[in-house]
Amino acid sequence: MDKKIYYNELYDCYRDLFTEKQRAYFEGVYFQDYSLAEIALNEGVSRNAVHHQIKIVLEKLEFYERVLKIVQKNKKILEVVQNVDDKTKQKIEKILEG
Repeated sequence: MDKKIYYNELYDCYRDLFTEKQRAYFEGVYFQDYSLAEIALNEGVSRNAVHHQIKIVLEKLEFYERVLKIVQKNKKILEVVQNVDDKTKQKIEKILEG
């Protein structure tokens, strides 16, 4: 799986566990396709500071998923849901969306 897609899936699940700055940096790189230099300029910090925070976010995303396995479990549930009736399927999907 493409790492960018993988990290986006993890981030969708765990985003609330990060600081506002960490979210801004991650979203700049992974959603808006900004360079580290562009983010650093916009935020008034060094490129290295942005890089360091992105690295921390990625490591934490992997740690959270390794321990909690929420994204993995959601995928398995969605696979099972494909075999149930539409009404039940919609209820389960609504629950998973939070």
